[in-house]
Amino acid sequence: MTAANHNHYILAFDQASEADFPKMGGKCASLARMIAAGVAVPAGFAVLTDAYAEFLDISGVKSALGAIIDSIEIGNVADEALKAAAIREKICSTPLPSYIEAAIRSAYLDMSPSNDLPVAVRSSATAEDLPDASFAGQQDTYLWVTSADDVVRQVRACWASLFNARAISYRAKNNLGQLEVLMSVAVQKMVNAKAAGVAMTLDPINGDRTKIVIDAAFGLGEPVVSGEITPDNFVVEKVMMQVTKRRIAEKDHELVADRALRRTVDRVIEPERRTQPSLTDGEVIEVARLAKSLERKMGCPQDVEWAIDADLPDGENLVALQSRPETVWSQKKAQAPAKTYAMGIEGVLGTLMSPLSAKN
Repeated sequence: MTAANHNHYILAFDQASEADFPKMGGKCASLARMIAAGVAVPAGFAVLTDAYAEFLDISGVKSALGAIIDSIEIGNVADEALKAAAIREKICSTPLPSYIEAAIRSAYLDMSPSNDLPVAVRSSATAEDLPDASFAGQQDTYLWVTSADDVVRQVRACWASLFNARAISYRAKNNLGQLEVLMSVAVQKMVNAKAAGVAMTLDPINGDRTKIVIDAAFGLGEPVVSGEITPDNFVVEKVMMQVTKRRIAEKDHELVADRALRRTVDRVIEPERRTQPSLTDGEVIEVARLAKSLERKMGCPQDVEWAIDADLPDGENLVALQSRPETVWSQKKAQAPAKTYAMGIEGVLGTLMSPLSAKN
């Protein structure tokens, strides 16, 4: 993306510096940080938190939301849902200030002069992906958005998704404030994923940092991230980079791009492909290398979203979509392993990984 200036509401990922990260939210800052580190990431830009904050103030939405928020009975699920819906309706029905809308349109048209490039519009809140308070996945993502009009509409929908009932309850329980959390939005070139998923640089079951655990499925990764499908599961030994376990699930549907319909569709997978692995062993190792590299660059265990882009050539088609700190085992002191004498490769690996264990 070019370095075109869309005033202080828009910032291309590849133009961001660390000083910009507080206004980019967790997701956008992560994308910018990965690009700066040389990781392959689809191009795009952030609609900065200044745009959201100014929308609330200039349009008078903030006072209206404050009144509704003050009336919420936290812990009453029905009341939380009712008030959350009212807040979202207020945000979605209020026009953007013309200059903010113009900045968003101009940034998208820089990416797509023909006004038809498919992009993902992704929420990026300022309090998400924190090591001690992560609510990644609570806000909305919109896929295969293909015009400036729709980009503007979905940016506002992302802002509104700050106020779903789950997010309101989470912020209340963690004393994060309701109007204090701001929202940036990522607008990013869509990936035509033939396979996608998540990779964790430790075992989420027991915190073992000698392993990389990969969940994968055909098509886009949203059904994997959301838990809608049972993915294939691969375990890779982190030092020797060998696949040590694989569990291939029966996958009966996939979320894919339909170019004719210009949207994503949930497609039934033909029977003969359902039990095939979504990744070759070579692709599993490439995903593991990406995750391991991100752990090293970011300085802590990572939860990585990735995709293999069918539109890119082999060897250049693995892209990172997000990398966030792992938030469960990273907060625990690793239990000391039992003092047994391991034989063969297990003993070698224990010796090689002992510095990591000591740091925990």
